[in-house]
Amino acid sequence: MSNVPSELKFLSSHEWVSVDGDVATIGVSDHAQELLGDLVFVELPETGSAVSAGDSVAVIESVKAASDTYAPVSGEIIEVNVELEDSPERINDDPYGDGWMYRVKMDDPGEVADLLDADSYTNAIADE
Repeated sequence: MSNVPSELKFLSSHEWVSVDGDVATIGVSDHAQELLGDLVFVELPETGSAVSAGDSVAVIESVKAASDTYAPVSGEIIEVNVELEDSPERINDDPYGDGWMYRVKMDDPGEVADLLDADSYTNAIADE
């Protein structure tokens, strides 16, 4: 069974969000990295770019497939995890820690309320 931390919010497309004030840290869930297998490449968004909730903002590639990842919230990309460029396997090893992908200064922190909580996400992935 995948690890689903209770303090995080999720999209049904397998992105997670950790919120600190008006900054959201975003990555892909343990379940997603298990489905993809060994990651070999990560294309991160540009710092300073604006994103809207639902936009495709990054790509992760594994030995099995390439997959878009989507912005759970709207705002400005303020930081990316450059360590992933040389070590995409960090997502496999620690999806909720060293494997974070990017940070967004949110336009509307209230958008987080529309995301899935850990229990809802666990239910959503139960049939996959």
